[in-house]
Amino acid sequence: MPRISAFYGITVWMYWNEGAHARPHFHARYAGQAASVDFAGAVIAGSLPRRALVLVAEWAVLHEDELAANWEHARRDEPLEPIDALA
Repeated sequence: MPRISAFYGITVWMYWNEGAHARPHFHARYAGQAASVDFAGAVIAGSLPRRALVLVAEWAVLHEDELAANWEHARRDEPLEPIDALA
């Protein structure tokens, strides 16, 4: 699972293949917790500390187009592009 970004101790990953019907999302990890998050910043599964989730949601909204492009790359089994950290 390639790492596409990291900021404030949070790492963001996207799987190459989670099935043809998987909802577009990425995975965020922080302080031993992990969550699957959609591109609008909503948690699909798992959990993160509240402050980390706020940062992840903000990052997702700022980079929604880049996330969608990476999702398409992943579906075509192409390399993913890094996405800038939250500043």
